[in-house]
Amino acid sequence: MEESSVIDCLSALAHAVRLQVFRALVVAGPAGLTPGVMQEGLGIAAATLSFHLKELSRSGLVSVERSSRHLIYRAEIARINDMVGYLTENCCAGIACVPQPAAACGC
Repeated sequence: MEESSVIDCLSALAHAVRLQVFRALVVAGPAGLTPGVMQEGLGIAAATLSFHLKELSRSGLVSVERSSRHLIYRAEIARINDMVGYLTENCCAGIACVPQPAAACGC
């Protein structure tokens, strides 16, 4: 992952609502969530949620798929793992010291 991509990801997550939305999508896993479910569960207004989902999508942290009349949003776990890998690339003098998050959760 390039530095500019890492900065985009960190910038996207550097807002309380976007972090809350992203974490909800991580919990939802591969099934993802519709905007309606996120609005209801997180108490975020539709326009506000739409704006923040667009920012998360732009950074590549969230993908969207149309299913019938609904949009399904999913966290891009591989993208966040790439970012964490970039941030910890030289950790512990290059010796693996922390298990990869995806391996730990079975994602």
